[in-house]
Amino acid sequence: MGSVIVLHASEEGYDHSHERVTCTKLAPRLAALKGFDFKQRCGSFGGSQEQLYFVPRQTLIGDVARELGITGENDLFGGVVSHAVVATKAITHPLVSTEAHAPEDWCRNFAERVGEAVLAGYAAFTVSDAHEAGLRFLRHGPVRIKPVRETGGRGQIAVKSEVALQVALGSIHEMEILRFGLVLEENLDDVVTQSVGQVRVSELVASYYGTQGLTSDNAGAEVYGGSELLVVRGGFDALLAHCVPGAAREAVSRACFFDAAVAECFPGFFASRRNYDVAQGFGFKNEARCGVLEQSWRIGDASGAEIAALEAFTLRTGSPTWG
Repeated sequence: MGSVIVLHASEEGYDHSHERVTCTKLAPRLAALKGFDFKQRCGSFGGSQEQLYFVPRQTLIGDVARELGITGENDLFGGVVSHAVVATKAITHPLVSTEAHAPEDWCRNFAERVGEAVLAGYAAFTVSDAHEAGLRFLRHGPVRIKPVRETGGRGQIAVKSEVALQVALGSIHEMEILRFGLVLEENLDDVVTQSVGQVRVSELVASYYGTQGLTSDNAGAEVYGGSELLVVRGGFDALLAHCVPGAAREAVSRACFFDAAVAECFPGFFASRRNYDVAQGFGFKNEARCGVLEQSWRIGDASGAEIAALEAFTLRTGSPTWG
């Protein structure tokens, strides 16, 4: 029986060129880690007699995963969720009121469950709810508006007035908000963003934390610019064992809390690649704040370093860490 790795196409409109390149470059290295032959394939997979391993460019939805024959984390580098909204930032925060609109597959319990692990914020699925949420923040200071499907910080804007809020909301298509939602969150100053994550490829498991940097994209906007990571063999418990008290341990603890809540609140979820961005900075009244910003259960910007760590661990059996 042959073994292949497949690059699965992502949702049109949110697949940036550098992410396609990242996926294409890293897939052969994942194949080597699994002892697979690499063949890039797209399209129909029905009736294949080969053992298939998928590298999707987006988190997969349950129905799609089942059609592809993906039943667990050993079948892909990424993750599977029950509904599209679960893969977005919209799950992180509560609605602005009990009467606010939300899609049927949005989980109110999850936002309540992770409240102490995230920043103050709201998820909105109508323009009017987003406007109300923004006004609540503006009574105290700036509010950050975050499109829920964008990656790497793209599309985010901090506004300081109601006029700026209205302009920002007017620039987002109403159907985008209705279908996928929008996040309005407290804006932090002097922000440091930690990456906390875990990857599993066959029997190899590694967990890590590190500090993100920023760079400018071709349009001049600040986007993710790389991370310096400390990687350990094993799960999040092994990672916590290597964290000394302080900022890094706080970030890892909140990411672990968030990850555990996902498993509790979203039946059918599984992932071989988990990454959580955790912001640390100063909010209203210059108070120190720390919270998970978003989750990623797909191949991502840090995956080159993740795979390099797994490769190193296969060669360096004596050391439990890789930096």
